[in-house]
Parts: sequence; structure tokens; C-alpha cells
Amino acid sequence: MNAEANPADNLLPLILYFGSILAITAVMLGGAHLLGQRHSAKAADEPFESGIVPTGDVHIRFSVHFYLMAIFFVIFDMETVFLFAWSVAVKQAGWMGFFEALIFIGILIATLIYLAAIGALDWRTHRQRRDASVNRP
Repeated sequence: MNAEANPADNLLPLILYFGSILAITAVMLGGAHLLGQRHSAKAADEPFESGIVPTGDVHIRFSVHFYLMAIFFVIFDMETVFLFAWSVAVKQAGWMGFFEALIFIGILIATLIYLAAIGALDWRTHRQRRDASVNRP
């Protein structure tokens, strides 16, 4: 037996797998194209939800605050994932890992303080802010 393995021998299963995935995808797309329905009715192009016929414009304008809250959630949710991974390996990380996690949490707290300071977490309108500042004792 030859002690050295041929690199092409290791690639053969990968090539077969890739080829089978391409073949299955082609069969599925081709079958959907050949067997799919072909009709053009006015009602087929309309959105339908719970039996209610839509009225009005579908382009609703949302405040940028909704977008900002979604972005903040995604960012801070990912930090939670990192901290969870750290907590799983806390014994292996040792004190150095603990101090790194503290720095990471400190950066998160500084970020929250910055966001609150610039008003990114304040959803009040300019009028509500003005009224709140006038009514302060």
C-alpha cells in the first residue's frame, strides 16, 4: 500500500456531491417550469391576505426610529451571543478571558450611554421634548 494519499482521491466524493446537488437542483427547477401552471388572470396578480381585498397604497412610510431599534436589537443581540460563548468556556478562558469580557461589557455600556446621550433611544417628538423641558421644576 502506498503511504501517500493522492489528493484527487479525497476530492472525488466532493465532486460527486457537488454534481448531485446541481443535478437535483436542475431537476427541481426544470420540473417546476414544465409542470407549473400558466395562467394570467387579474386576480392572480393581486395580494391576498385572509380574504380581505387590499385597498390603498402598499407603500407605508415608517419612522426611522423603528429601523434604528431593529439595528440596535441586532447589534446587542449579537453581543449576547458572544457573551454566551464566553460563559460556556469561562474555565478555559481563565482570568484573562474574564478581563476581556469585562472590557467587552464596558464597551457595550459605553455604547448604550452614548446612544442615550445623542437621543437615539428617545422616541418623543420635538414638541414632546420641548413640553417636557418647559414643565421641569
